[in-house]
Amino acid sequence: MRPTFRFALPLALCLSPLTASALNIQPGVWEISSQDMQVGGQAMPGMQEMLAQMQNLPPEQRQMMAEQGLSLGAGGVQMCLTAEQIKAQEIPLHDDSDCSNEIVERSATLWKFRFNCPDAQGEGETRFVSDKEFTTQVKGTYNGQPSSMETRARWVGSDCGALGRN
Repeated sequence: MRPTFRFALPLALCLSPLTASALNIQPGVWEISSQDMQVGGQAMPGMQEMLAQMQNLPPEQRQMMAEQGLSLGAGGVQMCLTAEQIKAQEIPLHDDSDCSNEIVERSATLWKFRFNCPDAQGEGETRFVSDKEFTTQVKGTYNGQPSSMETRARWVGSDCGALGRN
């Protein structure tokens, strides 16, 4: 797996779903996309290129994604959030690293947070556009290099179908 994918996707999935519980967001399928990713001052590939890379993952890695409740959508990675998970604020993290997150400020439309992962540390903020969309901006370090990225999460629909969690 290329380092870009290993950095961008887990970090985007780690941060965006965690902060999603600030509003009464809609349960169902959410699609998370990232843009404007930089590591060490260098731009990383865009979401479409990452999705193309992910289409070529070996079957066993695609199966691991499916077992974690993830699939590839047209514009990002899709995951299911159930009403129970949202109500309990038990939003699953799909990154298998040991990341910790701390909300340092919260309002109805903005959450600010800090995170610490084995290879990445930093801070960010999530802005809630509606119950069907939120955006996250992150700044920090990845493997000791300055990094930043933006993610957008949008509600796709209420029927999780095959994305239901095990």
